[in-house]
Amino acid sequence: MSSSRDSYHHGRLADALEEAALHLLEQMPAAEISLREVARAANVSHNAPYHHFTDRLGLLKALAERSMDDLTAAVEHAIDGAGSEVDARLRAGGAAYIGFAVAHPHAFNVVYDPLVCVPTQPSETMAPRIERLERVLAETVAATGLVDDAEVRALWGLVHGLGMLCAAGHFTEPDALRASDAAITRMLAGLPRE
Repeated sequence: MSSSRDSYHHGRLADALEEAALHLLEQMPAAEISLREVARAANVSHNAPYHHFTDRLGLLKALAERSMDDLTAAVEHAIDGAGSEVDARLRAGGAAYIGFAVAHPHAFNVVYDPLVCVPTQPSETMAPRIERLERVLAETVAATGLVDDAEVRALWGLVHGLGMLCAAGHFTEPDALRASDAAITRMLAGLPRE
């Protein structure tokens, strides 16, 4: 047995499998990733993934959770780096969200795949991740003075849709960012503040 395989017996197998799966997700849609392919990429036996993922859906759920963490971290980092101007923070968060969709389209898609993460019944491990992203978005929007939940969802839907369109090649990233900026400007100017 190779030394790389030996190391997996010391608690690193789950990490190695997840890293291999994430690497594959950068190259192909989640629908094309199999447990056998992940095992091959991690250089372990084809049965090894079953020690950590009950089935392929379990693997995809783990990928969705990790991808949600990465998406939220990118948005938080952008918002925190945008300074104290609330409008700039909102725009930065939107730009990071779109940027993640463009840079990691398969990771973005697995996060929102309703077969992987049932919107009305997220798993107990995914639910807090969804809540974290929603809290970041809600707090950023609320800081502008727009406090209605519908406004938060409208802005999220707008940026999400632009990210999807851009990732699919319908918009360039600069066009998507300009569209997001313009819509945010209009929304902030046209809605009543507290």
